[in-house]
Amino acid sequence: MTEISRASLLRAAGVTAAAAAAATIAGPGPAAAAPVGRPREHPNVSLIRKYYEAYGKGDLQALRTRFFARDITWTIPGHHPLAGTKEGPDEVLAFFKALGRAGFKAETIFLAADGDWVVDLHRGWSTNPEGLDITWALAFRVEEGRIAEAVNYPGDQHAADAYFWKVFPLADLPDRLHPQARG
Repeated sequence: MTEISRASLLRAAGVTAAAAAAATIAGPGPAAAAPVGRPREHPNVSLIRKYYEAYGKGDLQALRTRFFARDITWTIPGHHPLAGTKEGPDEVLAFFKALGRAGFKAETIFLAADGDWVVDLHRGWSTNPEGLDITWALAFRVEEGRIAEAVNYPGDQHAADAYFWKVFPLADLPDRLHPQARG
């Protein structure tokens, strides 16, 4: 009997998972393909594409009125000043304004949907100051044609934490403890 190593099992599982993912993304065979010139796209993928267009233009009003649910939550993992779950459009847009000050840009690489969820893979980078350029994944949950939840996954959490600490440092003490004293 041949002994199977953990490494070879994981490699095989990775290949199997990659093949399954590719088959799922590719969809059914050629007989069920969409007509030429009219690709089929999940409506939630279309929503997220349009969201990125508005985000790219800095159109925060469109984000609020056309894309965000009233009770949206947006989770930013990490150990930095911008980390945490933002609740409601005001908090999410405040986070986006902070990203705007850092000149953040996003370029979509891949979008896929399954039911109410859209998975997004994109390049996200900073321009003011430069210093962060990584791949990010977002999981969007869509309800009634609006983004109800987003969870952001940086490809390099350590780089994201270091960048955000550099760009968004905490206020000095005692101002941090007594924000009303700032005047």
